[in-house]
Amino acid sequence: MSECGQKPSEFLELRNVDVARGERVVLHGVNLSIRTGEHVAILGPNGCGKSTLIMAMTCQLYPIVRPGMRLRIFGRERWDLTELRRHFGIVSAGPMGTELPGERTAVTCGLDAVIAGFFSASTLWPNLHVTAEMHARAWEALQRMEATHLATQLVGTMSAGEKRRILIARALVHRPQQLLLDEPSNALDLAAQRELRETLRGLAREGTGLVMVTHHLGDILPEIERIILMRDGRIAADGPREQLLTEDRLNELFRAPVRIGRDAEWLHSW
Repeated sequence: MSECGQKPSEFLELRNVDVARGERVVLHGVNLSIRTGEHVAILGPNGCGKSTLIMAMTCQLYPIVRPGMRLRIFGRERWDLTELRRHFGIVSAGPMGTELPGERTAVTCGLDAVIAGFFSASTLWPNLHVTAEMHARAWEALQRMEATHLATQLVGTMSAGEKRRILIARALVHRPQQLLLDEPSNALDLAAQRELRETLRGLAREGTGLVMVTHHLGDILPEIERIILMRDGRIAADGPREQLLTEDRLNELFRAPVRIGRDAEWLHSW
């Protein structure tokens, strides 16, 4: 929230942003603005910088300080990371610190894994104080994900699709204004992919903003109208899906022949 208590109109503002990982500069001169509540897909081949961009958005990586560089999140340049995490949720199947605790702590049940999201903790350790409001909001998040049946199930015994539902519920406990999704359908079978996409459509309709990083056209929900194409650490194009999700554009982006099929509101490629 802004200092006056109003919801800021922009979730993200990047100006002339370069980001390095180790000795290598991965993002080059990125200029990007995303409105609060907007639905955006970031598309590009492996190694193009998509996940690095998400890590810059979440302050897991910091830009190289140069004249003219600016990074603002919800209208502010400086954040306490604990406070910032209350404003957006992160869902990733990769090594971004958002793996489910049950994969390390087999005795964690679904509800506890969601509640632990309030503390960014791997499980509900005895020293953590869980309030009645936290418990209620975790249950609310499970309801939104149609996952209340997983509340007492051990996370370590869940399928990949069930774990993804718990992970998203964990990201929703703060009622975030924006949800960041990095390759959300990775490792899911076809049925679980379909369930996940329909769940995300429900969140989009409820008003939760989605920023989705992917290289699968099937992940791009019909509610996502803005597409950002990335190549070699740069934004190659930014505009409406009708203009950018074409075979010619994707041939150029992936430097390989791409064919696009359409099924009602959905796209797929091969």
